[in-house]
Amino acid sequence: MGLISNRVQRNEIKPGDHIYTYRAVFAYSHHGIFVGGSKVVHFTRVVNESYNHTTECPTFPDCGFRQPNSGVVLSCLSCFLRNASLYCFEYGVAPSVFIAKVRGGTCTTAPSDSSDTVVHRTMFLLQKGFGNYDVFQNNCEDFALYCKTGLLTVDRLGVGRSGQASSVIGAPLAALLSSPLKLLLPSPVGVATVTAGMYCISRYATDIGVRTDVVKVAVEDLAGNF
Repeated sequence: MGLISNRVQRNEIKPGDHIYTYRAVFAYSHHGIFVGGSKVVHFTRVVNESYNHTTECPTFPDCGFRQPNSGVVLSCLSCFLRNASLYCFEYGVAPSVFIAKVRGGTCTTAPSDSSDTVVHRTMFLLQKGFGNYDVFQNNCEDFALYCKTGLLTVDRLGVGRSGQASSVIGAPLAALLSSPLKLLLPSPVGVATVTAGMYCISRYATDIGVRTDVVKVAVEDLAGNF
């Protein structure tokens, strides 16, 4: 993996890895935890509250399994990817590397826990759920980040841990913060440089590796947070 892309091959991932793929022509990414045996556990919006387990996967009968009214789903790797490319999320990256990767939702400065701990959290949440899906506060990336680190945000009204969501919020924030400087920087290049810098700073400030509003929560105690 490098600064340009975190793309990997299927034989390169191992249980406990945080993986993702892009949807809608790279408009957004979908995240999950690889648990081995060509299976991925991921978090989605609950569409049908009266859900009963069914599968259209011809290879794995348990593909699509989830508990009633839960958005945490077990899928096979092929169904998770939907013929798209596979990427691996990076943990414990240096601040310079984090900032250099302009697109959010690809890495964090926070370290990952052991693979055994990650898989344990993931399989526990497959049975117990992960609360209500919210695109900004509790999405698929938030789920994967928690499984990897055990970290939750204290302020449930603010932005979640998702770097992808932070990027969406950070872009207009960067433009707003840089707007007073336009009088001092008449050059379009200068304005663009400042805006880009403020965007990177705002995105870095919301990373779970540097935030002060995150706490470590045992997965067995997680139900009370939702």
